[in-house]
Amino acid sequence: MTQPRPEPGQSLTFRKTLSVAEQGFFTGISGNLGGLYVDRRQAQAQGLPDMAVFELVAGALFTTALARLAGPDWRIGAISFRFARALTLGETLAATATVGATNGTLTFQLSGHVQDAQVIEGEARMVPVAPDV
Repeated sequence: MTQPRPEPGQSLTFRKTLSVAEQGFFTGISGNLGGLYVDRRQAQAQGLPDMAVFELVAGALFTTALARLAGPDWRIGAISFRFARALTLGETLAATATVGATNGTLTFQLSGHVQDAQVIEGEARMVPVAPDV
């Protein structure tokens, strides 16, 4: 059963606070052992209060909002992010996807906030999983 297409302007926000354990899972998946992400002392020496959150982990939080808005008949065709600053463990990211155009593909504006500060912006395009959707 197909879900109705979302309407332009409709949005959804997914909030998550990333933990050390989740950082460890992504380290294992990605193999990225960059000091900012896995060494608290190195991150603090660079002026961060704690280890930096992997940017792709922060970006992945938007996929929850995209999937819930678009439904099961759509997959990500393209996604891009711009990060205003490093996010650190213990911060809560509010990842918001807002529907733009809905003709043939679905386009979204992405906006990530920590408290009242925008820290991520981007765009996504969802395409049908199967060509006949």
